[in-house]
Amino acid sequence: MVERIVFFVLSLAFFLFLFFKMIKKNDTNYIYILAFEVIGIAISFISILLRVKLNIVLMLISYLISVILPLIVIIIEKTGISLTEAIYITLSKFYFKHGDEDKARKVLLSLVEKMPESYFAHKELAKIYELEENDKLALDEYIRVLNMKPGQMDICFKVANLFYKTGEKDEAVPLLTDLLKKKPDFLDASYLLGNIYYDKEMFKEAVSVYLNAMKYYPDDYDLCYNLGMVYTMLNDFKSAKEYYEKAAQINSLEYHAKYKLGQIALLYNELDEAEEYFEECLQDEELEEDAYFYLAYIAMLRGDENRAIVFLNTAVGDNPEMYDKIRKEIVFNVILAKIDKPKVINTENKPVKKKPKISEKELKTIKHLKDTYDLVRNLNNSDLMALNNILDKRKDSKEKDRNKEKECNEKIK
Repeated sequence: MVERIVFFVLSLAFFLFLFFKMIKKNDTNYIYILAFEVIGIAISFISILLRVKLNIVLMLISYLISVILPLIVIIIEKTGISLTEAIYITLSKFYFKHGDEDKARKVLLSLVEKMPESYFAHKELAKIYELEENDKLALDEYIRVLNMKPGQMDICFKVANLFYKTGEKDEAVPLLTDLLKKKPDFLDASYLLGNIYYDKEMFKEAVSVYLNAMKYYPDDYDLCYNLGMVYTMLNDFKSAKEYYEKAAQINSLEYHAKYKLGQIALLYNELDEAEEYFEECLQDEELEEDAYFYLAYIAMLRGDENRAIVFLNTAVGDNPEMYDKIRKEIVFNVILAKIDKPKVINTENKPVKKKPKISEKELKTIKHLKDTYDLVRNLNNSDLMALNNILDKRKDSKEKDRNKEKECNEKIK
């Protein structure tokens, strides 16, 4: 009997606490909890009044709805979220989990209309917009969230990232700079700030960001690779090679670093080294065609015309668009007639072979290396040397054929 009286008093205290909270907040959602509590209290009160011992089922129901349920509500609200917010957000997550994004969004918008300053509503709404790739609306919501609770690093980064994605890169820089002052080992912030500086062609600043991050992540492939690309744009090919090599050592199955090492080796006329790197790149579907192109170029520099033809025909076979690139290269003019010209075929119903997309940053770096090599090559007349090499080889071959023919004629006589 004492236990039941204690239980009754406790449940009554919870009821009064939530009742006054409902009045203070003017939130009718508490009525449902209070209604359940009334049922539980009534069961307990009747059992005390009639001195009847409740069976196990009624006792559990009474405990659950008059003590456990209000206690859960109080604990939830201690985290800073109100009962109304908890109900709406739980309902929104339920809809979202079951694939009904429209209903999930509508529930949150209703909550925002009811409680415009709800931190949790705006945060969940931002997440949904972000998953839907509605970057502008996601950015607006995350900014509201940040204004409500400043200094949250994860939200600051999301805002900076969305500024970057929506083209407002200048807005992202101070946010990322501040983040890295507070947390220098924030790797994603380092990547993003470095990318922004790269896009803005502030390459020295990008180097500084990546080198600071290297203090905390010395064996990170992407940092090494990014440093290689930035040093490439600064024409510091010695440093670029150093970081590309380090990246290649960290991840031997990632071929982009090796491709650029091949380009740098070619720039310094280190043909054996360049050939080795480009041969490795043949294992990467993304780089395969361009690797064949460079291997053909190296073969031409060595006067190996037949090998170059094989490489170029393979490249055109994989991608007919390579033919135009080959046609523009002076060094290939003497063998162009032996390159299989791609036929125009109906590709309407033919499945397109999709390849991984190379980022704009990588394409820009590859082009810079190619343009630099073309400049050096033009200064050194490499194309003319290669052509002369081939013509000399052809001349030697014809001379040998004539000598053999002469020897045969003499033997016959």
